[in-house]
Amino acid sequence: MNSSIILSVITFVYGLAGVLYMISLIFKKEFPGKLASLVTMVAITGNITGIILRWIESYKLGFGHAPLSNLYESLTFFSLTIACLYIFIEIRYKNRTISTFSSALVFLTMAYASLSPDISSHIQPLIPALKSNWLIAHVLTCFLGYAGFAVAFAISFLFLISKIGGQPGEGILSHVPEPDMLDELTHQMVMFGFFFLSIGIITGAVWANSAWGRYWGWDPKETWSLITWFIYAILLHARLMRGWRGSRIAIISIVGFAAVIFTYFGVNYLSGLHSYGSIK
Repeated sequence: MNSSIILSVITFVYGLAGVLYMISLIFKKEFPGKLASLVTMVAITGNITGIILRWIESYKLGFGHAPLSNLYESLTFFSLTIACLYIFIEIRYKNRTISTFSSALVFLTMAYASLSPDISSHIQPLIPALKSNWLIAHVLTCFLGYAGFAVAFAISFLFLISKIGGQPGEGILSHVPEPDMLDELTHQMVMFGFFFLSIGIITGAVWANSAWGRYWGWDPKETWSLITWFIYAILLHARLMRGWRGSRIAIISIVGFAAVIFTYFGVNYLSGLHSYGSIK
């Protein structure tokens, strides 16, 4: 069994976890929630196994490299980082509501990677621009940042839903954390994402200087990474210096994640050094 098959199976394991979380939320049953947590742990283990196996397979093909070089590989790693973050929050705060929404993001990401006819799962040699020791550091930190923003998006969405749908403790929202906790968790996840995105931008700049003799070239992805960075910088400034809380922070968080999505996918349709991660 090769890595692509394992990761395809894991897609549906994540999907099962999401369904169980939803059943637990809707019917207010504890057992499906506990089972969902267990299934998520299994999926995370399988996801890690698939990534490691893919790394080994690349060496067997004669061009060994970390499985972080194309859209398929980045999507499977992105899914892993989101899942690890939301299961950490679940264990830390003993609440599965955030996992319900975050698991949907993980499933959709994995499903897009595994089922889209436009994405190739074949292991390919690195193009010259990616043959650098900076590859792992740059990609790891960027995607840890993206994962933090993804979970912040899920929490912000949940916050707004709870505001629109009624007070926590009522109906399907009975297990939703208090608004103050959701607001604080959004802040923590944004700080987490902002820290790692900042490191990702710095490592990318150092990599660019070593490869092309300049730290910044206004490549589309560089530009949109900077735009994303500024959106979250504004969010943190507004919260820390202006005292913004609640819905305004949640809305900026959602706008920021929209910028993340465009940075991740949109630039693949523009010419530039980062368009390697496009489709195939």
